[in-house]
Amino acid sequence: MTPAPGRIGTFAAAFGATRLVYGQLRRRPPGNPDAWERTNHAGRTVVLQGGPAAAFGSAAAVLPAAPAAALAVAAAAVCGRYDDLRGDQRRGFRAHLGALRGGEVTSGAVKLFGIGAASLVAGALLKEKPVDKLLAGVVIAGTAHLVNLVDVRPGRAGLLVLGLSAPGLLRGPLAAAPMGAAAALLGADLGEGTMLGDTGAHALGAAVGSAVAVSNGRLGLAAHAAGLVAAAAWGEHAGSV
Repeated sequence: MTPAPGRIGTFAAAFGATRLVYGQLRRRPPGNPDAWERTNHAGRTVVLQGGPAAAFGSAAAVLPAAPAAALAVAAAAVCGRYDDLRGDQRRGFRAHLGALRGGEVTSGAVKLFGIGAASLVAGALLKEKPVDKLLAGVVIAGTAHLVNLVDVRPGRAGLLVLGLSAPGLLRGPLAAAPMGAAAALLGADLGEGTMLGDTGAHALGAAVGSAVAVSNGRLGLAAHAAGLVAAAAWGEHAGSV
């Protein structure tokens, strides 16, 4: 078993990197400043800098131990950022796939195929046997989707990441990365100063999913995959994608 300092170090690295990038982005937002602002559910203006900061912090913290996990986090962040910038009001996989059949590539389709492909690649790199590779990919993509699914009110996604990651600390340090990144922004998120957006929610979810994939055997992967597929089906029924 990896010694406790590995967990503490990973948490601290993610926390510190996230806070550093968040501060820099707040001081000097790249591009059009208006592109970094959104109106939340309560009608308040919040900024999106928390999303890229969380993505960077979690990816940087997992990179030394699991480059494949960092790849999944980065890809999820890129696809999420595209949706933050170009997203429309359509919800549900069926809506996006229907648009794709009509020749329109929506931001939801970019997320679906982009994050899905990156997750399968990461799963293939993290596991050895074909079935385990597939299950790991499903877990990574499914967890990314789940965290984004609950990111509808301040702090919900961050609290879910902390809750999902905590048990993984018993198995290894990788779960400490999304915990550190989420903890670094939780106060600002709950205080409605920033929001994770699709960028941060998908990236943190991919980091959690990668930790689950690394620390579980086939039975655990199958159980997680089944639960995530059920959650995605519920989300599709509720129209909350």
